[in-house]
Amino acid sequence: MKWSLFALCIGFCIDLLIGDPHSLPHPVAAIGHLISLLERLFRRLFPKTPGGERAAGACIWILTALIAAALPALLLWGCARVSVWLRLAVESVMCGQILAAKSLRDESMKVYAALKHGSLDEARQAVSMIVGRDVARLDARGVMRAAVETVAENTSDGVIAPMLFLALGGAPLGFFYKAVNTMDSMLGYVEPPYKDIGLVPARMDDVFNFIPARLSALLMLAAGALLQLDVKNGWKIFRRDRCKHASPNSAQTESVCAGLLGLRLAGDAWYHGVLHKKDYIGDAKREIELEDIPRAGRLMYLTAVLALVVFGAGKALLIVL
Repeated sequence: MKWSLFALCIGFCIDLLIGDPHSLPHPVAAIGHLISLLERLFRRLFPKTPGGERAAGACIWILTALIAAALPALLLWGCARVSVWLRLAVESVMCGQILAAKSLRDESMKVYAALKHGSLDEARQAVSMIVGRDVARLDARGVMRAAVETVAENTSDGVIAPMLFLALGGAPLGFFYKAVNTMDSMLGYVEPPYKDIGLVPARMDDVFNFIPARLSALLMLAAGALLQLDVKNGWKIFRRDRCKHASPNSAQTESVCAGLLGLRLAGDAWYHGVLHKKDYIGDAKREIELEDIPRAGRLMYLTAVLALVVFGAGKALLIVL
């Protein structure tokens, strides 16, 4: 257990220093290929009815989650047979790959750079890499808002939630979580052809993110206090707006971020050519500005550091006891 704690701390540093270089293969991409393969397979095997597609989605979820956890567990077991130091090195790299703090900040800062030094079209292209919505209709402030929202929301499922699973069960449980999250990203849509096959992946993502999302929101409030942001308003908006989203988890950190920065986020958005009506989150105490993108990044980074301290201390206490 102690080796997994060391691996988490080292992996966090690896993520902050290196992130996810695009030139290197990434395990989450392999999980994505597995999901696509299983989707094609089970769409052929199960009847094309709502019940059949839901059963197919359940099979995809079970197999993907099991494989994503079992393969790294087997690899780490083999490494430990050779040397505990080899296991530590391999698991540290795995932890670094599971966490996404640096890549989240880097991608949002590409949006910042495009808005500051480039064109609106370049900014739309940059933000399209980190959001699922249609970006063609976004103006400059809409692009800023989309970038801030993405950093705020993904503070939970891209950084804090995987860190919690890593602290609880090492890299195998971390990859289990990434598989759950990736299945929701690829299959968890309410429109055809994913409405039925994506039901189980979407619901299971809600389940496994329920506690991490709320822990992330509280940690973000603490980070906001350290950054001398408006914690009182952050708490107010969190309590008022944390459920203003179709997902029970997505607005937890987004509401805190909106309150801390004094912004109004969310609202109506286009997805795949369809307008989705959404509630606003937060109050517009001021207009969003370009510097809010790096502000959200700093808030995410400090939230991650606090999470590492809290989760690491909790795991260390369990080891001692």
